Amino acid sequence: MSVAAAPARLVDHFQHGLAAPICLTWELTYACNLACVHCLSSSGRRDPRELTTAQCKAVIDELERMQVFYVNIGGGEPTVRPDFWEIVDYAVAHHVGVKFSTNGVRITRDVAARLAGSDYIDVQISLDGATAEINDAVRGTGSYATAVRAMEHLADAGFAGFKLSVVVTRHNAGQLDAFKALADRYGAQLRLTRLRPSGRGADVWDELHPTAAQQRELYDWLVAHGEQVLTGDSFFHLSAYGQALPGLNLCGAGRVVCLIDPVGDVYACPFAIHDSFLAGNVREPGGFERVWRSSELFTELRAPQSGGACASCAHFDSCRGGCMAAKFFTGLPLDGPDPECVQGYGADALLARDDAGVPKPSGDHSHSRAAAGKPPRHGEPGRGGPGPVPVVIGRAPVSAAPVSACQQDPLAGFAPAATVGR
Repeated sequence: MSVAAAPARLVDHFQHGLAAPICLTWELTYACNLACVHCLSSSGRRDPRELTTAQCKAVIDELERMQVFYVNIGGGEPTVRPDFWEIVDYAVAHHVGVKFSTNGVRITRDVAARLAGSDYIDVQISLDGATAEINDAVRGTGSYATAVRAMEHLADAGFAGFKLSVVVTRHNAGQLDAFKALADRYGAQLRLTRLRPSGRGADVWDELHPTAAQQRELYDWLVAHGEQVLTGDSFFHLSAYGQALPGLNLCGAGRVVCLIDPVGDVYACPFAIHDSFLAGNVREPGGFERVWRSSELFTELRAPQSGGACASCAHFDSCRGGCMAAKFFTGLPLDGPDPECVQGYGADALLARDDAGVPKPSGDHSHSRAAAGKPPRHGEPGRGGPGPVPVVIGRAPVSAAPVSACQQDPLAGFAPAATVGR
């Protein structure tokens, strides 16, 4: 009597990559009216090499052919691009849903009414403190009031279920209930995101990332609130505490997600903007589709992984070794433990690392570097061109919205037959 083979888990399909990303993050611009201290793309000034309107539409045409479900548009502050709504409307007209992150600076009553009238556009308001004191210390003076005003406009327009996005830090980790209450007040859904040591976040990670005790409290809170709160798989490293959190619980870099930056460069992960994770550019022959399906980097990421030093850990199947970007930008080996490993292995690895070997993010578009007369970090060999130029939008400073990862269930509509690399 033969024994039927156990059905393959979705995670087994995903780890070998898909024919098209489930969702991708697209930074339309580095321009922003402020600069959050933890901004993972070091936004502030626009880059004059950013994709034109026509080039953005060409990318959308590709995404439509590839049947990409939706794009997460971020920045920078994407709404400061003059052609932002033209790009959004073009995507929706070509069957590519849009979810965009904003600090709320341009969510007027009229804009809120427009958003509420569309079934294919979602919006995410970024806020990193349940009080102005906590939030504005990270995102800039006045940013709390601006975000709340945007939520009021969306609620008044009848936009139910927009997202309130929070990057969990050491200073707001005790405000989770308050964030949930704030989201409920405006008919929004709370979305929590992990703080990564990317961009300017690399400079403040040691001071801002939650303590071990706070990580445990966060895990317990997420388990208790289950499907009520979105995480975009940000916290799968916490699954090593025991019970798996809702979601994929796998690093999807180059497998199910990726990033397109303002100049068309394609990175494996929205949180790993560095030459080491650069797979190609949408302007190159074959466009985005060639990069996604044939790039050497993505092919390598989809190959079977050994798990390295973590493979012998009893919790490896739960956390899968943690976040690639978090390890890379804290100077830890990619086949080693996550810096916030709940078993403590990451803390030991951080103590043993060589600080001189910690990589630096590839690009810095911060306003502060321009004010200090410093050249931008971005500008890899052969990519030349003029430096980023300032952007002025005539409002009191608000803050850069972190680039979003998948906001909703990444498994919706998944067809196992779409896998590649097997």
